[in-house]
Amino acid sequence: MFVFSVKSLKLKLIAIIAVVLIACVVFIYFAKRDKPASAGGAINYSAANEDERKAFLAQFGWETSGEPIEVVEVIIPAEFDEVYENYNKIQLEQDLNLKPYAGYRVKRWTYEITNYKGYENKPGYIRANLLVYDGRVIGGDICSVELDGFMHGFKNPKAASEQTTGESQTTAEAATKKAKTGSA
Repeated sequence: MFVFSVKSLKLKLIAIIAVVLIACVVFIYFAKRDKPASAGGAINYSAANEDERKAFLAQFGWETSGEPIEVVEVIIPAEFDEVYENYNKIQLEQDLNLKPYAGYRVKRWTYEITNYKGYENKPGYIRANLLVYDGRVIGGDICSVELDGFMHGFKNPKAASEQTTGESQTTAEAATKKAKTGSA
């Protein structure tokens, strides 16, 4: 009898450890799925209320005209067609991914952007779409409603190209200055 109780104790201990390990794996899986990853970890994806949604857009330098233009429920399809695959490419470029939310019902909040360079005098042309699930941004875009418009992630590609152009000009100016002065 004594030997049997020792074996039983070992089996119970192994079973408890297995259950704890499985619970940890499940917890980690859901924790990662609900929190979109960002490259630098500095982006706050909270969007449970109006202030948080506006603060999310402000992180990228966007200003809104006030209340959302539209709030609708969207079902992310269980299987992505070509349109959703292309849209998800935009999400992947900004460290987001809609695939874990396939089949989920989410809310899309649409805001008018008032400070998009080149469109300051064209109210209503530029919009921000935020896809929100459980109080967190899981995707979205900045787009133009013009017939030949554009769509990109939350970061402004014009600002990035202007910064790169400015840096290139500064580098070129420094090289020209060095060439004129003869310094190496």
